[in-house]
Amino acid sequence: MGTLTIFPVPPVPVDRSVAGRAMSLAPFVGVALGLVGSAVLVVAHAASGSPLIGAVLAVGMLAWLTRALHLDGLADLADGLGSGKPAQGALDVMKRSDIGPFGVVTLLITLFLQVATLQRAGPFAWAVLVTATATGRLAVTWACRSGVPAARPGGLGALVAGTVRRSAAVAATVVTAAVVALAALIAADGGPHLDGLWALIGLGQGPPGDYSDVSDVAGSVAVAVADAGVQPAGLLYRLSGDPYFSIPTGLLLAMAAGLVSAALLRRRAVRRLGGITGDVLGALVETATTTALLAAAVLV
Repeated sequence: MGTLTIFPVPPVPVDRSVAGRAMSLAPFVGVALGLVGSAVLVVAHAASGSPLIGAVLAVGMLAWLTRALHLDGLADLADGLGSGKPAQGALDVMKRSDIGPFGVVTLLITLFLQVATLQRAGPFAWAVLVTATATGRLAVTWACRSGVPAARPGGLGALVAGTVRRSAAVAATVVTAAVVALAALIAADGGPHLDGLWALIGLGQGPPGDYSDVSDVAGSVAVAVADAGVQPAGLLYRLSGDPYFSIPTGLLLAMAAGLVSAALLRRRAVRRLGGITGDVLGALVETATTTALLAAAVLV
């Protein structure tokens, strides 16, 4: 919690054993971050009537809660890999305090994608966000597994590289998948009710005084909700027509897509730099998170 967020925690002696346990638990920090971001998303959406405003504030809250360290790592890795220099030269580029053109472009594309995909998720956005933030931190768990070296002799990468046993990474993945599936089932059951709230707040067709009785209110809400599209709009729902299938399956596939994208980037970083660094871990978080959001936008 102390490494991955701004939340204050009591200081504890840290060695590689403690670091390994911490990295194994990283996805559950992601779940907590996703829930906080979801609260901001829901409140901002309800207050403004705009899913775009809610998405922007939720993404901004996540950046603040993580000190923007993961975004900084993504920009640094983009500059390092884009420099075309040998491993040591690329690592030197990544250590600089400024951000180069590769980093700027990568940050802009990443943030735009996160906001655009999140605001498209509708009543299921909170479950999509929790899935994405958990997946981003699960990518860190896998990056710290045995056999993945550190690129430098010091720093965060050297402390956590190779500290997570494969069995611990598998267990973390299974539990995270169970949490994602539970969130998806809750969203499938409660999403329409949330959209009914959005309809009353911002999508109703007239002032409350226009309704003669409760059935008129319910009917107007139903029309507004239907117009707003309370059902999933992704590929899996169009194929099955069943939200209890499409949302859990879509979010689990989005989680898998995020992990695959992070694994590919990690492999590239290890080959190019010789191992992982703190910047690489941050880049993996943002890559897996963004890919999960994008996959969910397509599938759910």
